Amino acid sequence: MGPEERATTPGPGLSGAVASLVRRLTARPAGGPGPTVVGIDGRSGGGKSTLAAALQAAADGEDGGPGPVTVIQGDEFYAGGSAATWDRRTAVERADLVVDWRRQRTVLAQLRTHGTAAWHPFDWDAPDWDSDDVPLAPEPVVARATPVVVLEGAYSCRPELHDLLDLRVLLDVPDDVRRRQLRAREGEEYRVDWEARWSAAEDHYFGAVMPPDRFDLVVGPGRVADG
Repeated sequence: MGPEERATTPGPGLSGAVASLVRRLTARPAGGPGPTVVGIDGRSGGGKSTLAAALQAAADGEDGGPGPVTVIQGDEFYAGGSAATWDRRTAVERADLVVDWRRQRTVLAQLRTHGTAAWHPFDWDAPDWDSDDVPLAPEPVVARATPVVVLEGAYSCRPELHDLLDLRVLLDVPDDVRRRQLRAREGEEYRVDWEARWSAAEDHYFGAVMPPDRFDLVVGPGRVADG
């Protein structure tokens, strides 16, 4: 877990995924007065934030496209906890508890119903972020619904959110690519610590809870397929 560096240029082979998402969202019939809500899920280091930002840039500039996209970063809903606490938990418990999905539900429901939502994100810059206290930023994030709302981040398509998601997207990237990107972003020591703590949780989630066939769309380098 941790805040990802945001970029707007998709990695090798993902330009087709962005184009496919834009086409799908453009062709999608309106389901009601609220926004179309998309979850972009996938293992850590795969480039979900980059894909979401690239979709945002492409959709906004596409004539006749789906229109502006609001991106909500899943890392802002990290549930907190010290390394020692997480290490005492099983892989199943880690996958269940790592993200405060109840707060995510509230935000998505408010955007659908009222067109606006506010929340206090997890404060990754707080000196006590790696503790059993849960530091939240004092200033709220305020989001307003646009035609498309994207919730991006690992565990963002969990079953508890399915009734609020119109499109569930899995970003499936080879493990060697993910690890290389994670190492470049966070450093080797962080990657090793991350593997020890979180890899099994993601194995459980993407193997038992949300395998590829539970997604509407699976994208990756050079790959676009229905789930």
